[in-house]
Amino acid sequence: MSDPIRLEIDGAVAIVTLARPEKLNALDEAMIAGLAAAVEAIEGHGGIRAAILTGEGKGFCAGGDIAAWGRLSPLEMGQGWVRNGHLVFDRLTRLRVPLVAALNGHTLGGGLELAATADFRIGEVQAKFGLPETGIGMVPGWSGTQRLVARFGAGVVRRLALVGEIVTAERALQLGLIDELAETGGALELARALCAKIAARGPVATILAKQMINAAEGEDAAAAMEILAGSLVSYTADLKEGVASFAEKRTPQFKGF
Repeated sequence: MSDPIRLEIDGAVAIVTLARPEKLNALDEAMIAGLAAAVEAIEGHGGIRAAILTGEGKGFCAGGDIAAWGRLSPLEMGQGWVRNGHLVFDRLTRLRVPLVAALNGHTLGGGLELAATADFRIGEVQAKFGLPETGIGMVPGWSGTQRLVARFGAGVVRRLALVGEIVTAERALQLGLIDELAETGGALELARALCAKIAARGPVATILAKQMINAAEGEDAAAAMEILAGSLVSYTADLKEGVASFAEKRTPQFKGF
């Protein structure tokens, strides 16, 4: 059995592919674990400047696999399935480098929540978008009522989650669910072109700009503030003096710069 999540490094761009096409890339425990592993690998690779998230086959992601969660106990559902998905989706959102979602087909439920972790979304014309969970007695569980509201607005999410509207790619573009429209089979190419533009820019400035934008959206604002403060103070002579005085067991002589 092949891995349900594939990671390819192409120069400065990482490509993460959902590879369970026979299930329209519906997410199960193995795929959640694979996404976590892909995040670890990207974060540990200093040469990566942008990343792409896409699906294999005719769909991007049909959401959470009902066979994976349908028989879970309440505790298993809350503390396992929902919590683990949140942890991984949060890490994708806060990925160090910009993330582009190439939505090559239907993007539904957990698939739309996954797409929302990206900084940019490119949808192919044949794709459909929606949050169908309430139609089977479930609620969006991986930040469909939280991150999606922050990024797309409560009015849009109400139509998707409460009414159950499934929208076309053209309508998704109008609603702001996607940023760009691609012809069938063209999303990945457009995503690569966008990543090439990102990779050509100052890598440190890009990383910091993404962190500040995330903070403005309420994504890990406390960590972003401490990251910026820690980076700034690391340039100071006072820090070098403090470290040296500690090693030499003497009183530091700070100069205030």
